[in-house]
Amino acid sequence: MVKTCNASLDPAVCEMVEKAKQMGIETIWDRYQAMLPQCGFGETGLCCRHCLQGPCRIDPFGGEPKVGICGATADVIVARGIDRAIASGAAGHSGHARHLAHTLKKTAKGLVKDYTIKDRNKLRSVAERQGIPTKNRSDAEIALNLAKAALADFNEKEEVLWASNTLTEKRTKVLSEQNLMPKGIDYEIADIMHRTHYGADADAKNLVWAGLRCAMADMAGSYIGTDISDILFGTPQPVETEANLGVLKADAVNLAVHGHNPVLSDVIVSIAQEMEEEAKAAGATGVNVVGICCTGNEVMMRHGIPACTYSVSQEMALITGAVDAVVVDYQCIVPALATVAECMGTKLITTTDVTRIPGAIHVNFTEETAGENAREIIRIAIENFSRRKGKPVDIPKHKSKVVAGFSVEAIINSLAKLNAKDPMKPLIDHIASGNIRGVCLFVGCNNVKIPQDQNFTIIARRLLRDNILLLATGCGAGALMRHGFMDPANVDKFCGEGLKEVLTAIGEANGLGGPLPPVLHVGSCVDCSRGVALAVEIANRLGVDLDQLPLVASAAEAMAEKAVTIGHYAVALGLPTHVGINIPVTGSPEVTQLLTDKVRDYTGGYFIVDSDPDSSAEKLIAAIDERRAVLGLKVPGGAR
Repeated sequence: MVKTCNASLDPAVCEMVEKAKQMGIETIWDRYQAMLPQCGFGETGLCCRHCLQGPCRIDPFGGEPKVGICGATADVIVARGIDRAIASGAAGHSGHARHLAHTLKKTAKGLVKDYTIKDRNKLRSVAERQGIPTKNRSDAEIALNLAKAALADFNEKEEVLWASNTLTEKRTKVLSEQNLMPKGIDYEIADIMHRTHYGADADAKNLVWAGLRCAMADMAGSYIGTDISDILFGTPQPVETEANLGVLKADAVNLAVHGHNPVLSDVIVSIAQEMEEEAKAAGATGVNVVGICCTGNEVMMRHGIPACTYSVSQEMALITGAVDAVVVDYQCIVPALATVAECMGTKLITTTDVTRIPGAIHVNFTEETAGENAREIIRIAIENFSRRKGKPVDIPKHKSKVVAGFSVEAIINSLAKLNAKDPMKPLIDHIASGNIRGVCLFVGCNNVKIPQDQNFTIIARRLLRDNILLLATGCGAGALMRHGFMDPANVDKFCGEGLKEVLTAIGEANGLGGPLPPVLHVGSCVDCSRGVALAVEIANRLGVDLDQLPLVASAAEAMAEKAVTIGHYAVALGLPTHVGINIPVTGSPEVTQLLTDKVRDYTGGYFIVDSDPDSSAEKLIAAIDERRAVLGLKVPGGAR
């Protein structure tokens, strides 16, 4: 019998939630219950603590107080708060990108021995896009110029290359005319912190516009992260693997890589293979590297490393008792892991100065010592296995087959098997005919306020049934892979006839003997840039702008500030963008109306905020159909 619970739709997670209760181990769901009722002022964005005279709060029902101590209105307080969330999200993604740019620079200079240029073609294509000469030049010369160009995009300048050179000409013009093109990645983040300081910007619309511009800086940072990861570690191609807690092995050294950046985890995957005999000498069958969150996505799509779990359920991996060590880089790592690790005998290992956790072992990772760091980490896991060996563990049997690794290059290569001269034509023809009604990119995390995976799976089922092509990144990808949406065998189960025909034709043309999976895994959260890149390819081929495409985005269970930032740059790019959690703006009628309605007049995009997955799916389909009609395409009948 499949176990279900209020915490998650994933039966493996439910088993571990029950085990945690029996052991008296506090989990994220316990901490959420202890926090109820949550602050209504904070949920609507009406609380401000940005100066030491506060905190201030505004009456949401129109009574007193109507303004903060400084005189800031509800609109200003809400706009300042959402701007700071956008700046934090942009700092996270761009910090990831900066790290990779420095790694590429060191690689180009020959300062590191564990990194090489894995994709020379990607190096050259990205360099040419940024106006860097490639003819008769070495990889090292090109890579050094490219790394310097990436780092320069963080500073104040006239043009952020990874924003202006990655979009359609029409979108670049729209953003420039609306003062939404970033002047520098770090510049925009600092600008937000300045204008939201006490006594600065008090114009709600001006604040919202600054947030959208900062979000575009985040898009540039994410694009840098994707490009350089592909250059250093290889551009993903479809790979078959598995997902869920069942990928853990009782008789192996289980080492989980967790966080967001592949700079260390990619080396760990390689070194783990070299240390198999050391693990066997300790009585293990080998080293079983598994992924958690977006670091897991990075190594999954390049090496086929299985995904153990994601986001809100990260503690559950440790509750199994089978994880010997979990090594983290940064972002989305809950501090509570240290407590659970101590209870379960898992070694928690931090590796960067931006993510220190009391109770964890710290291995000071640098690119220059990457191989040595990886060996030290794997040995910690092997030694811990020696202590665990023979003790009972509780590994749920649940796991799903996953076909992952659909970079834009992989998608175009697949389409080229149908039309080598014009690879985009089959995709465009199927959109025109209605076999593909539209495209939706799923992004974002899980949120403890929603039963894990509920919104993702309900919306995905509905959109697939109506022949909408789905792409997924981050923990949204994790949610869908755990429930069989990335297994080609489930195309008949999930997809409408038109979409089934397309996925089957592409799969068979590529020698797969069957279809592509119902949902295409396109990477980690920075890899939302792949969704942008694919949209730009389609728009350029059609000669239209992004806001005319039957393309939408959905952060169905948004949680992190990075998801807020991604949503805002999707809106700036012209996309109808669904958020399945109420973002803290509802306390301001002006900001709410700007983001859900008026911004459409300037960028073509807008937010759809709806926590009900059924009505959310209806609204996403309606947005797609509206755009089909504007393009003069037939609005096909579906399973509505």
